[in-house]
Amino acid sequence: MKVPVINFNKNNKPEFYKVLNKRVNKYFIDNKLEKQANLNMKLKTAFMVGLYFIPLFVLLSGQIASLGVIMLMWVLMGLGMSGIGLAIMHDANHGSYSKNPAINKALGFLINFLGGYHITWIIQHNVLHHSYTNIQDFDEDLDQTVMRFSPNQEYKEFYKYQAFYAPFFYALLSLFRFSVKDFQQLKRYNALGLIEAQGLTYRRAIMGAIFNKVWYLGLTIVLPMLILPVAWWVTILGFLVMHFICGMILALVFQPAHVIEETEFFVVDEHGSLENNWAIHEMKTTANFANQSNWFSWFVGGLNFQVEHHLFPHICHVHYKNIAPIVIATAKEFNVPYHSHKTFFQALKSHFSMLHSLGSKDYVMPLAKAS
Repeated sequence: MKVPVINFNKNNKPEFYKVLNKRVNKYFIDNKLEKQANLNMKLKTAFMVGLYFIPLFVLLSGQIASLGVIMLMWVLMGLGMSGIGLAIMHDANHGSYSKNPAINKALGFLINFLGGYHITWIIQHNVLHHSYTNIQDFDEDLDQTVMRFSPNQEYKEFYKYQAFYAPFFYALLSLFRFSVKDFQQLKRYNALGLIEAQGLTYRRAIMGAIFNKVWYLGLTIVLPMLILPVAWWVTILGFLVMHFICGMILALVFQPAHVIEETEFFVVDEHGSLENNWAIHEMKTTANFANQSNWFSWFVGGLNFQVEHHLFPHICHVHYKNIAPIVIATAKEFNVPYHSHKTFFQALKSHFSMLHSLGSKDYVMPLAKAS
């Protein structure tokens, strides 16, 4: 069993991405800029890594006994987890942080310090999500049991409540990946030949995941239990709080980029083909939000510029704000949609409205405007 190849329509406005790519490249040449991390990105890396590891080291010092201070450390670690995931590890695993593959690999490995496994993340995100955005049975970000993220997904009666219970499951996102999802994915990806494509055997991948999760448990649960002068359940509670914060932030940043009222959802035809070329497909299935908020963009790793990220994942996110006007102008020139919400709240509202609509058995996706 292998992942089928999707045939994008190369004849549908192929000049759009050619022109856009040329203009973006010209921007970097004219401004004598590298496409990888700049000084600001490196300073952010230090901050986000410190936001996670400094509180961890404080806990492991055994010098604090105050329940309030201990829980504050776990809260800061939750923020640090999401910051590393959104703003550091994400770029590194796309190869956009540095020209040096060793640096990208090292920073990409940080996900293992957050309870994840870098191999499954790379396959799910880089290989499947970026290649097949919002395509049913291909984009694993749509592949959920307790949630319906696409009108092409089979309907279940309990989905009618999903707009209400979604936050609970969003909070479990990183905890579920740590405990269950990585192993489920390894089994599925092995059957699809995707583990082998990463240069690994299934056995080596499984052993790698187990090894990383064992030392992660030792670092974040066992050692704090042994060192901290408080009851064991305080460590368990703090660990859960940390993951709940991280899971909620990650979900609420990624979901409004694709599962909203404005974006489109697709299925391949009997020949495995789609009506659009890849770049236009990304424009139709992806959306931006809160692009004028510099602090928000800083924290979420530029992923509020999701359109630019999907078109140019090899470019570090610190450059997205500056290339966005080029993308907007080119999209307008070629009559290609460019979805964007002015605020994060508006994006969240659209996402939860979409969840509510998808919770209806009779929901029919509106016809997209011609482009």
